[in-house]
Amino acid sequence: MNSLISIIETALPVFLALFLGMLCRKKGFINRDGIDTLKKVVVNITLPAVLLNAFATAQYSLSTLILPVIVFALCCLALALGFLVTRVCGIQSRLAPFLATGFEAGMLGYALFALLFPQESASKFAIIDLGQTLFVFTLFKILISGKTDWKAIGRDMVTTPILWAVLFGVLLGATGLYSRLHRLNLGGILDASTSFLSAPTGMIILLTVGYDLVLGELNWKKIGGLILMRLGIMAVFLFCLVALNRFVLNNIIFEGAALLFVILPPPYVIPVFADEPAERTQIASALSAMTLLTMLLFALCSVFVNLG
Repeated sequence: MNSLISIIETALPVFLALFLGMLCRKKGFINRDGIDTLKKVVVNITLPAVLLNAFATAQYSLSTLILPVIVFALCCLALALGFLVTRVCGIQSRLAPFLATGFEAGMLGYALFALLFPQESASKFAIIDLGQTLFVFTLFKILISGKTDWKAIGRDMVTTPILWAVLFGVLLGATGLYSRLHRLNLGGILDASTSFLSAPTGMIILLTVGYDLVLGELNWKKIGGLILMRLGIMAVFLFCLVALNRFVLNNIIFEGAALLFVILPPPYVIPVFADEPAERTQIASALSAMTLLTMLLFALCSVFVNLG
């Protein structure tokens, strides 16, 4: 009975927030401009606060600093496999291979991690996320945009609050400055500020995800191949990460965080780079379907976590 209640406590808030987002769209409580504004609030204010605290409180060592390099390399491997699969299967879409790599950790991962593992520090998820964050904001963004204007690319990177929050958080944690602030009784000020700013992140994110989930418009037959590609490549990604963790890294990875990581959908920004409206619709539909699949897999994970 207690396990069932724990499962409901973990999964129900997610589906309730998604339902409220869908209800807001259906009833017109929030329009598209309002949702876009909420997303900007998350990306520029609340999510950077989450990331700053997560990376500042992470435990850093030589082995953990190797982990982002490994995750970056695995993201590159996933992208290469994406290009291979789409070519072999004859999938005609410039953006389809990019659905095979990258993770929507910021807009979804941290909120789900907090629900699934409420007793664990977000830093256990953040240390895995660091490598893919660097991948998405560098190589992924360069390749998907097709831009050759390096000044514009560099300007986009240095003006992103999320990346600055990650870098500043790593600086605080890796240099020991965060611990020093606590010894001076100043760390509590930082913790209180980031905690207050980050509190609404999960609800806002899930509300906006629910708003964009239009289940009746999903063409499962067309996007089924893209979903299977993602699942297969993510299975390879997880296998490599767990194998390295157990046989090379001496179990420095919290494998619950790794499992949650690979069930996340690809970055939501992908459709922005579509060359044609039809391709944009296809990729957006695939992302919606993958997000729904993430929620279902999250519910399944909550069963195993609470029964385990």
